[in-house]
Amino acid sequence: MDADEVFFREWHARRRGQTRDLGRARRVAGLLGVGDLRVPVLTVVGSKGKGTAATFASACLAAAGWRVCTVTSPGLRGNTDRIRVDGRAIGEDALRALGGRIEDALRRMPPPGPGYLSPAGLFTVAGAAHGAGVGADALVLEAGMGGRSDEVSLFAPAVVAITPIFGEHLGVLGDTVVAIAAEKAGVAARGTRAVVSAPQDPAVAEMLDGVVAARTGGAATVEYVAGDGGEVPAGALPQGLGRVSAVVGVTAGLRLLRARGVPRPTVSRLRSVLESVRLPGRLSWHRLPGTATQVMADSAIDGTGVTAALDAAHARWGAVDHALVCLPDHKDLDGAVAALGALPVTFVRLPYRHLRFTRPLPPHWTVIDASDLTRERVAGLGRHVVALGTVYFVGLVLDLVDADTGRLFTV
Repeated sequence: MDADEVFFREWHARRRGQTRDLGRARRVAGLLGVGDLRVPVLTVVGSKGKGTAATFASACLAAAGWRVCTVTSPGLRGNTDRIRVDGRAIGEDALRALGGRIEDALRRMPPPGPGYLSPAGLFTVAGAAHGAGVGADALVLEAGMGGRSDEVSLFAPAVVAITPIFGEHLGVLGDTVVAIAAEKAGVAARGTRAVVSAPQDPAVAEMLDGVVAARTGGAATVEYVAGDGGEVPAGALPQGLGRVSAVVGVTAGLRLLRARGVPRPTVSRLRSVLESVRLPGRLSWHRLPGTATQVMADSAIDGTGVTAALDAAHARWGAVDHALVCLPDHKDLDGAVAALGALPVTFVRLPYRHLRFTRPLPPHWTVIDASDLTRERVAGLGRHVVALGTVYFVGLVLDLVDADTGRLFTV
């Protein structure tokens, strides 16, 4: 049996209309001994940039001398990437052991009811258990999709980090962007002492302020930070659209240290650790093994992100030969089409049934299935290729270029 089979079992068997069962996930957490965590939790929610914020928050806490367990979703090249300690992914043996503990917990529980246990939720619970097992000083959790409705809500956060919020998952998390913001901010709890957010639209900010005040009983207010660095050492932040999420992450980490009465790391120490951060799939640059083809991979999902990625590629290479693109129906396909213009594009469809690829595409685009995406095919597209789209797709590209995703920062 695969080490991660149990994490996906109920999700694969789910029926149309079923939703996640947070109650059963809470019971799994209890059986794994993490129903009442003794370590502080920093939770990251938002529409884009959550993985960046979680990584930079973790690096900040590790720079202060804490052992940090981080849970992100989905994995980059595999599911061991979802759980990390001090930036390093756990191994297959550790993942298999966690899967065995979940299997044992499920045997001790009643059969599934109308809901199902989501993979992201089970990895969240397993990550909490792994952190407890290795003696982590803090747990950094990236929400899978929502906030109050996500399994991260099982663990009351001391600090919440909120990345930019926009209209992704309309009709699922809420019918408006403001409603989505309310759902995400709902992860805040009575024990939350700080909330750090990227700049938001005025209506979104107003909703965040109100929800956080209500959820924390007035103990926390939303602190909005921009991408100019703030308290972060100059030169220690990424370029591009991920910069503001990195600032949010580091600031949230500093707020958690302050809430726990722990001295912040020195400027030189913080700069050293932050400068070591590497984020594969976020404006990351690679050479396709055995070829002269260079690939830039970025998980851009809207017109703004695609434009920023193309600008970065042109600045580095001077020209782009081809774009590989994967945007399911719920992403900003129209914005991406406008940004890509006449550039040659190969559109890649993934085989996952929760992702739909039914929207019409420009006639000059080539359309292939993910199984046809090979090194030979990519090498034939030219010397400079950009790969843009959902994280699941970017993970396939990282496989093709044999990217190192084992460690995201060094302490």
